[in-house]
Amino acid sequence: MHIRLEHVNVTSPNPQKTSNWMEKVFDLQILWQGETVDNGYTIHIGNADSYFAIYKPGLKITPYQRCYSMSGHVNHTGIVVDDLDEIERRVKSVGFEPHIHADYEPGRRFYFYDDTGLEIEVVSYNS
Repeated sequence: MHIRLEHVNVTSPNPQKTSNWMEKVFDLQILWQGETVDNGYTIHIGNADSYFAIYKPGLKITPYQRCYSMSGHVNHTGIVVDDLDEIERRVKSVGFEPHIHADYEPGRRFYFYDDTGLEIEVVSYNS
């Protein structure tokens, strides 16, 4: 049985801004966008295999808090890339600061937060 992750749905106060940096950093494409549940708006951005659903509810959004101890909270999302150094350059070019660089099996990695508090782990399994 083959299982794959299709999408991750994250809340953003500005889906257009979030999808814009994702296009620039990861070369992702907008697959769909439109009105969704609770008078919200969603942009699906990704590729043929998977995507992020960037959701803005019609309700007031609570400011983010960095918290690895809250049940049901997504701590970070991992993205596999071929060229870790190039993606780190792109992350910096859109104004985000990489942190927690690590080089251990099975690959090299770094993390960054976007301006909404979404944490991304970028990993490369190339030697």
